[in-house]
Amino acid sequence: MKKLYEKNKLTFAIVWIVIYCFVQSLANSLNEIIGIEYAATAAFCILQTAVLFVFLKKNGLFERYGLCRSLVPASRFLYYIPLILLATGNLWNGIALNYSPTGTVCRIVAMLCVGFLEEVIFRGFLFKAIAKESVSKAIIISSVTFGIGHIINLLNGSGMTLTENLCQVIFAIAVGFLFVLLFHRGNSLLPCILTHSAINSLSTFANGEGLSKEMHIVHCLILIAITVAYTLVLVKMLPKKNDEN
Repeated sequence: MKKLYEKNKLTFAIVWIVIYCFVQSLANSLNEIIGIEYAATAAFCILQTAVLFVFLKKNGLFERYGLCRSLVPASRFLYYIPLILLATGNLWNGIALNYSPTGTVCRIVAMLCVGFLEEVIFRGFLFKAIAKESVSKAIIISSVTFGIGHIINLLNGSGMTLTENLCQVIFAIAVGFLFVLLFHRGNSLLPCILTHSAINSLSTFANGEGLSKEMHIVHCLILIAITVAYTLVLVKMLPKKNDEN
C-alpha cells in the first residue's frame, strides 16, 4: 500500500474509492445472509478504518491529512454552530427506534467509521492528490465525486427511493464543498469527520413517520440552504491560501 501511495497518490485515492464502494455493496448483501442489520457493514468498516488509521500513523501522515487540531480560531468558523444544525438535521422530525438493539449498535458503529473513511478518502487522499495541480479543480472533483458516490445507495439494496437518493446526492455535493473548504483553509479534517459521523449515526434514529415526499424534499432543501450559506460565509471569513487558483 505504501509503494502505491508513493508512486501515484491519485491512483492510490481512486483505488481506495473503488475498494470502499465495493466493500459497502458486498456488506449489504452479507447483512441479509447473516440476518443481523448492518453486522457485516460494521465489521468491514471497522477493518477498513483500522487499516487506514494504522497506515496514516505509521507513515506520519496525520498532519498532512488533517488528523490534527486546526490552527485557525473557532470564531472564524462561527464556532462550528452551523455544523451542529447539520449534524442534528435527521432528528428534526422526532426520534424513532428503527432497528433491533443489535442492529442499532451495528449501524452506529458502521456510521461512525464511515464518517472517518469517507472524509479521509475523499477530502484527504483525493483532494490532496488533485490539489497539487489545481486547488479549484480538486475542490470540485472531490465534492462532486463524493456526492455522486451516494448513488450506490440506490443500487445496493439499501431500500432508498429515487427521490430520497437524489436528495441525498445533492446534499452530499453541497456538504462536500463545505467540508473541503473547512479542511483546506482550516488545515484540520476533524470537524468534517465529527460532523459526518454525527449526521450518519443520528440518521439511525430518524423518524420518517408522517413525512411525505414533499416534506422530505423541503427538509432536504433547508439542510442544503444551511450548508450553502455557511460555505459562502466561510469563503469570506477564512484566510485564503497562496496555492488557491
